[in-house]
Amino acid sequence: MKNKNSVFDETLVLDQIEAIGDAHVGTSIDTPMKEGAFDLSDDEKVEVIEKHFREIMDTLGLDLTDDSLKGTPYRVAKMFVKEIFSGLNPENKPRVAMFENKYNYNQMLVEKDINVQSTCEHHFLPIYGKAHVAYISNGNVIGLSKINRIVEYYCKRPQVQERLTIQIANELKQALETDDVAVYIDAQHMCVQSRGVEDRGSSTVTTEYSGKFLESESLRKEFLAAIYGAVR
Repeated sequence: MKNKNSVFDETLVLDQIEAIGDAHVGTSIDTPMKEGAFDLSDDEKVEVIEKHFREIMDTLGLDLTDDSLKGTPYRVAKMFVKEIFSGLNPENKPRVAMFENKYNYNQMLVEKDINVQSTCEHHFLPIYGKAHVAYISNGNVIGLSKINRIVEYYCKRPQVQERLTIQIANELKQALETDDVAVYIDAQHMCVQSRGVEDRGSSTVTTEYSGKFLESESLRKEFLAAIYGAVR
């Protein structure tokens, strides 16, 4: 039998776990990865996850001999490894080709309404919304579709929206070799909508400004004006 102190300690730990999940704290800019994260191949990971997810479904009391359910553990495992969490594997990072800025275009370039479809790392429920990205060329430009690919890559991993915003900005700064980058994400979280407070009307906005965007209020206003039609 547990004594009163152990029950109190366990309750306190559980309360802290819930608080971290609701407050989006207790994390870092880099996605937390353990040592040896890629010792198993993708197919081996699918095999392991399939086994464990089968146990989860069985524990829930589902009949895994049913035609509709018996393939679910494999489908979920494959989806985790090769689709919605494929951004964990650096081999899937998009190759970014740079081009000389022959037009000498030195104004802000904005790519808006980029689809955000990610997964909350606290409850493994969907995050969905839009990302809006801007940069000022430092002599090179990036193919427009590659901006979308960068956003997609960092979305395809368990995420916290704040980290996602910073990771996208940092990747663009590194690729473009400039600090003049802005990222704005407006997203809805199913962990807020379908559990806990069950608020279906709210969204979360995060921004990351650097270089000239951080220094100049007028440039930030120009960026926000460019995406205003897409921003609620």
